[in-house]
Amino acid sequence: MTDQPTATAEATLEVETKPVAEPAKPKGGFWWGTGRRKSAVARVRIKPGDGKFEVNGRPYDKFFTELQYHNDVISPLKVSNMVGKMDVFVNVQGGGTTGQAGAVMLGLARAIKGYDPTLEGGLRDHGMLTRDAREVERKKYGQAGARRRFQFSKR
Repeated sequence: MTDQPTATAEATLEVETKPVAEPAKPKGGFWWGTGRRKSAVARVRIKPGDGKFEVNGRPYDKFFTELQYHNDVISPLKVSNMVGKMDVFVNVQGGGTTGQAGAVMLGLARAIKGYDPTLEGGLRDHGMLTRDAREVERKKYGQAGARRRFQFSKR
């Protein structure tokens, strides 16, 4: 016989749980998040409200005219079930439309995480808290572009 304890119905299982981070304190009444994508930078402020969403002082659907970008920008609110519950104000600059939409999405996800850390898991599962590090590769000297060479001639 071994001296190992036997499991009984009264034995309790101790499960290690990771403590949830405390919500960030609002700065000036807003929770902030910064998002970057390619060369675009978005500074996002959120606060509880009636669902106003402005990008550079204009409604987001007037700023981002493509449906794909509407869905990208709103997706963190949809995942966290906060559509219509938060006022969102965004300042975005640099890059093009795709980069700006990606930057707004990351910044909004970070701001929501600061507002309620329990929502981090859902946002992370959908890949909204991961910075996309892909950047444009620089042009090299002696070449026509980043990878493209000048035309080679044997004779």
